Amino acid sequence: MGTVIRVAGEDDRESVVRLLDQAFQDDPVSRWVFPGDAYRRATHHRLMAAFTDIVLAEGRVEVTEDGAGCALWLPVPAREATEGHADDEGPAQVRAAVDPDNERVELIARLTADIHPAGRAHEYLWMIAVAPQRQGEGVGSALVESVLDRCDRQALPAYLEASSARSRTLYERLGFALTGRPLDLPDGPRMWPMWREPRSA
Repeated sequence: MGTVIRVAGEDDRESVVRLLDQAFQDDPVSRWVFPGDAYRRATHHRLMAAFTDIVLAEGRVEVTEDGAGCALWLPVPAREATEGHADDEGPAQVRAAVDPDNERVELIARLTADIHPAGRAHEYLWMIAVAPQRQGEGVGSALVESVLDRCDRQALPAYLEASSARSRTLYERLGFALTGRPLDLPDGPRMWPMWREPRSA
């Protein structure tokens, strides 16, 4: 029996935030943004809540029916390279709401915006989370493939930033390839911007 996936609504908000928080506690980028285990446990969930709210309002959150996984997708319209998002007020607003004294909350948003491809409209996989005890069972692949099937039908590319070598390998198996140069966070880990062209039927 396959993984049952549905679109999340406001009623799913708390479970999505909890799942993102659990799944990303040990992620290299989360550890860089919130250094120190106690600090991260106390603060990290607020950033996950901010991300969830943005995508519930502007994109699409998909969840597995059993609650084991979720994926946050944003539709990105076609735009000129000079239009980038790095100068807008969004990153500063998120920092103010989440952790005002932590400049890395704002910096990560600006750095990833700077490497985000301009030009063609595409689907952006902002985050994907699988419950730690369910990782390695294909839940993440099923969540990604659900949207990639739609991308293929609509002839839309997809984009993401892999935050670990392990996740990069998973995305490569799903048809993503490195685009541009990796992003090396200041005194931190590497992120890999990855792009997938739609596949014809």
